[in-house]
Amino acid sequence: MNANRILLQKKYSRVIECFAKQQGISLDAALDFFYHSEVYQLIRDGVSDMHCMSDAYLAEELEQEYNQKE
Repeated sequence: MNANRILLQKKYSRVIECFAKQQGISLDAALDFFYHSEVYQLIRDGVSDMHCMSDAYLAEELEQEYNQKE
């Protein structure tokens, strides 16, 4: 299933903001990481309805991916 593109953009911004706060990094750094992450690809491609998950859950998934790449 594909989500509305405008709603997805708003979802992305909320997830990025939450992730930046959790990690204590700038919004620019969080934005860059998000758009190069597997989480973004899964949401974008509609895999497992990831876009239906809460913002906090997706930020935690990003955090796990971020910690693995350090």
